[in-house]
Amino acid sequence: MRKALFIFFVCLSGILYSQKTTRILFILDASNSMNLDWDKQTRMAAAKEILSQAIEKLRGVEDLEIALRVYGHQSMINNEIQDCNDTKLEVPFGKDRIDAIKLKVKGLTGKGATPIARSLEAAAGDFPDTLARNFIILITDGLESCDNDPCVVAKKLREKGVKVTPFVIGLGMDLSYLEKFNCIGTFIDAESKDSFKTVLTNIIQKTLINTSVQINLNTTLKTPTETNVSIFLYEAGTKKLKYSFMHTLNRYGNPDTLILDPTLKYDLVVNTLPKLEKKNLSIKQFMHNTIEVDAGQGFLKFSSAISNEISNLNMRVMLKGQTTTLNEQTLNSTQKYLVGSYDVEIFTLPRTYKTIEITQSKTTTINVIASGTLNYTAEKGLIGQIFTDKGDQTFEWVCDLKEGFNKDLWNLQPGSYKVIYREKDQKSIAYTKEKNFKIESNKSISLNL
Repeated sequence: MRKALFIFFVCLSGILYSQKTTRILFILDASNSMNLDWDKQTRMAAAKEILSQAIEKLRGVEDLEIALRVYGHQSMINNEIQDCNDTKLEVPFGKDRIDAIKLKVKGLTGKGATPIARSLEAAAGDFPDTLARNFIILITDGLESCDNDPCVVAKKLREKGVKVTPFVIGLGMDLSYLEKFNCIGTFIDAESKDSFKTVLTNIIQKTLINTSVQINLNTTLKTPTETNVSIFLYEAGTKKLKYSFMHTLNRYGNPDTLILDPTLKYDLVVNTLPKLEKKNLSIKQFMHNTIEVDAGQGFLKFSSAISNEISNLNMRVMLKGQTTTLNEQTLNSTQKYLVGSYDVEIFTLPRTYKTIEITQSKTTTINVIASGTLNYTAEKGLIGQIFTDKGDQTFEWVCDLKEGFNKDLWNLQPGSYKVIYREKDQKSIAYTKEKNFKIESNKSISLNL
């Protein structure tokens, strides 16, 4: 009985070990087109440099085996013939393969054709088994140049149960080719040497951790199409900022995939107006995680009828019923806000107050009535105040005259006003005077005080 239990334990341990092992097969394009200039050097030189740097960082990583297949490096292409069988496993899987791969990569030169399909088909036999987590990272600058269809090969491999996850990195490629690679696996284009380095690093991390995250910023219709806002991820319960990035939709309109440390819990901050927060989020290891955030937004446009004097007009935006300033918005600007109710204070004279609704993907427009201009003059400097006439003998303060000035101008909203004043040097209240006046949009009036 003890013997039977012991054998079962060993077999189970073997299965768990195989599943834990990660294998990465790098397939490197060494075709003739890789000799083209790209970002101040050839594509071949950039690929060799970045690949060597990337695998050097894998030294000492546990439960990892890497291998190298190259195509287009053995036979020179010419106008009459190309070698479509020019693909070879140069460094097979195993531990401590970094030095062997770097040495092989160092001596490569771009020569021949681009047999992507045959390389993928051959790659299926490069993996010792399907029990491990098997990945292909294909680095190429062009399309299939031989007679096979990579999409057909990829489909056949999947139908045969070949468990391989392919990533394709395109170096300086025409983006119109993207759909041709979509059938193979995840395609990411590298538009420069720096972006290639970042992309390759991220993909390697994805294969090692095998834990990915997407953050869905959902509209009110629950579609994850809100984007272009910065996001902070803190270690939960602390102020330790672990990740910060601009939320992005990929070229297929889906939230882009992130690679996060699954051993931590996170506090999420989405920097919308107002900001959104989610606390104590867990990331499940070895799977794709989706974080759902209700972030429906619309637009608030601040504009005015034609006016000569309010080009620098601002308004203050607050959540409805709150006094804390959420944002200060300038005239002729449009800003995104979360769906909801807001109070706005427009810095006209007198102040203008409104309550507005922001709705999903719609633009709410605040049109400020064009002001008019009051010009006043006096023989001597004045002190005084301007009030708006609210009717029923009710007056509301608007502004003070500039103390000691004998002339000035004020831009006021259309309406009825009263100015109360006296000369500054007069020491008796009996010298108080007042005048009523009206302001119309885009018109000026002059008062002799």
